[in-house]
Parts: sequence; C-alpha cells; structure tokens
Amino acid sequence: MNIAASVERMILQASIILEEAEYLEEKEAWNMVVRRCQEAVELALKAALYWGRINVPRIHDVGPVLKHHANRYPEPFRRRIPHLASISRQLRAEREVSFYGDEQSGVPPESLYTREDAKEALSKAHEVLNICHILLEPVEEDR
Repeated sequence: MNIAASVERMILQASIILEEAEYLEEKEAWNMVVRRCQEAVELALKAALYWGRINVPRIHDVGPVLKHHANRYPEPFRRRIPHLASISRQLRAEREVSFYGDEQSGVPPESLYTREDAKEALSKAHEVLNICHILLEPVEEDR
C-alpha cells in the first residue's frame, strides 16, 4: 500500500472514531466523548507524520514531533502545525483521566466531564481532521 493510500485510510479511521464520539455525545457520555476525540486527533496527526515520511513514535502526543518536522509539509498545513500541536497536548492531558477518572480523589470519569467539555473536544477534533484533509489534496510543491 502506498503512503497516500495509508494516510487516507488512517484519516478515514480517525473520522470513524470521531463519529463514535458524536454517538457518545447523544448518550451524554461526556468522558467517553473526550476520550474518543483524543484518539481521533492522535490517529489523524500520526497520519500526518506518515505523510511526511517521519517515523511515527509510539506516544500519544505527537505534536512536538510534528513541529520539529514542519518543513516537510505544504504551507497550508505547515502554518497550522503549532495549533495542531496545542490541541494534541490539551487532549493528551485528558486521555487517562477521561477513561479512568481521578485516581487520587477517587472521582469516576463520568463525574469529571460536562456537556461543554464534550462539545469543546468535538470541536477541536473536527478542526484537526479538517486540517489533516489538506494532506489528501494534490501537492504542488515538491516534498
């Protein structure tokens, strides 16, 4: 499978995960919405690394790696990398808490998140996926 097809497949999978998050929003499972949004963002940004022919690390926040290799991307994507990295970092911070809760205080995850948290996570995830779609468009400049 070529790189373009792999990137397209990964972004499609990220979109499916985001659809799951939207379904979970309907069920008012706010913590699970946040978790699925983080997963969608992680996969979409890993697709971007793959597009740039960058070794994809086995970490959840790949924003710093993306920033380090920004010069490998076309301008419409490159100028958004700092924002993408910021979203990745923000959602990464919620990954375990949204799934396991606050283990120190014993508060379960479903008690930690609100509708507003879910809406914010969904908005950020949609933004990341929309930006990553830039990489599926034909590129005019050489990489």
